[in-house]
Amino acid sequence: MATQTLKNANALQSLLNKVRPEKKPKEPKRSRKEERERFKKRLSTLTPAEQKYLKRKRAIEAIWPIGRGLLVFGLCFVIIYPLMYMLATAFRPRSEMNDPTIIWLSKSFTMSNIKDVIKAMDFWKTLGNTLFINIGCSIIQVITCALTGYGFGRFKFKGKDILFGVVIMMILMPPQIILIPQYMFFRYFDPLGVYHLITHNYINLINNPLTMYMPALTANGIKAGLFIFLFRQSFRGLPKELEDAAYLDGCSPFKTFVSVMIPNAGSTFLTVFLLSVVWYWNDYYVSTSFFTDNSTIALQLKNLDASLTRIIFNNGNIKVNARELIVWLEAGCLISITPILLMYIFLQKYFTEGIARSGLTGM
Repeated sequence: MATQTLKNANALQSLLNKVRPEKKPKEPKRSRKEERERFKKRLSTLTPAEQKYLKRKRAIEAIWPIGRGLLVFGLCFVIIYPLMYMLATAFRPRSEMNDPTIIWLSKSFTMSNIKDVIKAMDFWKTLGNTLFINIGCSIIQVITCALTGYGFGRFKFKGKDILFGVVIMMILMPPQIILIPQYMFFRYFDPLGVYHLITHNYINLINNPLTMYMPALTANGIKAGLFIFLFRQSFRGLPKELEDAAYLDGCSPFKTFVSVMIPNAGSTFLTVFLLSVVWYWNDYYVSTSFFTDNSTIALQLKNLDASLTRIIFNNGNIKVNARELIVWLEAGCLISITPILLMYIFLQKYFTEGIARSGLTGM
């Protein structure tokens, strides 16, 4: 029995050796002198045009790693340096800002800057207001933009190209162009003219969260054009057979969207949601136009120096050096971006996957 098993193992090994391609022996590593001589011999067998091409290609291959390293180093400097400076400054006492011997690591560590900024920004109340506007508008915008992108990606109808041109214009057009008409629309809000006809007055929606929710509900919120485009690209990449199978099972277009398209485009939904959260979180231009009483993180951070003077420094009686003020400003930036950074760190995998599936990276 053992002999038969051994024979079978040997036969199987010999069969694998025949099927498996033989590994080429590794060539011995050549010195630089040998590489140059080999390159010269190769050049001697080529035409002048081929020699120029090969020399140019060899020069590019030698220079590209250096250029790539400089590019990566430059990007790291631009992106990481401000974060490192923010972390090094946010926990530093203001008295050490004028010490020339301290560059990165301070002599002492303090949390008073963070506490002062939380008090000046009324952080927890401001965070609640921001989340109420941010998360709600982001969820609504994801739903409406997904429905719009699904219509552009999977259906044919009259005026489709013209309407999609409007979507592209939404991406290209800055919000400042339509801000005044939007303000007048919300300041003198009168749906279908019925309210003014009855009361001879208008509804004032300024300082009302509806000024942010209504555009999101109509797929016209912050960066909505880009989100519609992302969903359109994602849905266009899904196989048509999925829809056909759903229709054969008796699903309506809406049920097909809910039961078939959404599960297959989950990464795109998450990507759009993250982008929407980030843009609503960082927005202060639109917010300053529609809100004067309601505060958000971006608005409080924009007015942080005035809030510090009014609340922390006893209504401006204490004179604070501009260099010393940096410690509170950096502390405010730190607590403002921390939720977004944590969200991105935990969801980075799905974020990059959604960008890839949308087709924006050329994958």
